[in-house]
Amino acid sequence: MRKRCIFLLLFLSTFALAQPAAPAPIQPVPSVPVLPAFPALAAKSWLLIEFSSNQELASQAADDRLDPASLTKLMTAYLVFSAMKEGTIKANQELVVSEKAWKIGGSKMFVLVDAKVTVDDLLKGMIVQSGNDASVVLSEAIAGSEENFAQMMNREGKRLGMVSSNFVNSTGMPDPQHYTTARDLAKLSSALIRDFPEEYAKYYSMREYRYSDITQRNRNDLLFIDPTVDGIKTGHTQSAGFCLVASAKRGARRLLSIVLGAPSESIRTQESLKLLNFGFQAYDALRIYSKNQTVSSLKVWKGASSTLKAGFMSDFILAVPKGRASELKAELVSRQPLMAPIVEGQIVGTMKLSLGETPYGEYPVFAIETVQPAGFFGRMVDSFRLWFN
Repeated sequence: MRKRCIFLLLFLSTFALAQPAAPAPIQPVPSVPVLPAFPALAAKSWLLIEFSSNQELASQAADDRLDPASLTKLMTAYLVFSAMKEGTIKANQELVVSEKAWKIGGSKMFVLVDAKVTVDDLLKGMIVQSGNDASVVLSEAIAGSEENFAQMMNREGKRLGMVSSNFVNSTGMPDPQHYTTARDLAKLSSALIRDFPEEYAKYYSMREYRYSDITQRNRNDLLFIDPTVDGIKTGHTQSAGFCLVASAKRGARRLLSIVLGAPSESIRTQESLKLLNFGFQAYDALRIYSKNQTVSSLKVWKGASSTLKAGFMSDFILAVPKGRASELKAELVSRQPLMAPIVEGQIVGTMKLSLGETPYGEYPVFAIETVQPAGFFGRMVDSFRLWFN
């Protein structure tokens, strides 16, 4: 009997092994690429992002460290605007031009040594005329010296997440230790537009500026070509080539392009416009959620309220390849357990997006209300619940 059972087991196992393997499931092949193919550009490095979602739409060598030339002045302006906001300096305050500022080479607004110039005029000279002299005067007024100001620039860069940048001056004059990347410049430019919208609108769209009987035209030619372009800054040295950070707003959408190391002034303009047009034409903009719209109510522990409204602190506009909006899927992943107190603006989850079956990005979701801690009894009850869970 035992022999017959063993024989039967061997027979069944042999039969099982002899069965043909199940065919692998057929994976669907998308008829349309997940991302549109972007055009090749005549530049060393470039990057295109959707401003609202910080979404990358096109890039090439965006993390290569390069000489930023006068794009450096974006950081100088950011720190000046910060000082004005804090009350350290005022727009109508007069600053004295040092000999160092007067002597500096490169592009100038042509201030004279010992002259008194208002912060407002110096900002226009730095932003519109790309004046190195104006940059030095402003940096000395804020930090006491340009060297001290460079240290402030690096601290602020780290705070903004500029992980591949180092500044040694306020102007962009060439130095082997002075460098940044297209990606870091995108972070800086986005912060400047987001944190100082009034100053951005006032200074960066100016087409020309006249100081001391000298009128200088803004070197950003896109301001004269495309009415939707409202900034932002050019740069050029022999080592850097021709560079341009540009921003255009068409309808509710704003795109930001960074082109570094183009071979000529006309080509940097042409390639920047090509990049912006690609972003607007190849992608549709979707308002996924409005500012402070409740995306979900999340469980809160040890709070005066047991739930929390989660959403976005500003309109969440996403770029999706044209004609593929219906394929977009979203999943909210909560950071559980969420413990009170929770303040408005705190990150409480992640919105995971996919286009069809392909991951399409992850974005932080915020508390759009504040939840205070519960009383002693409420906290104790939730402590027991958490322990059992």
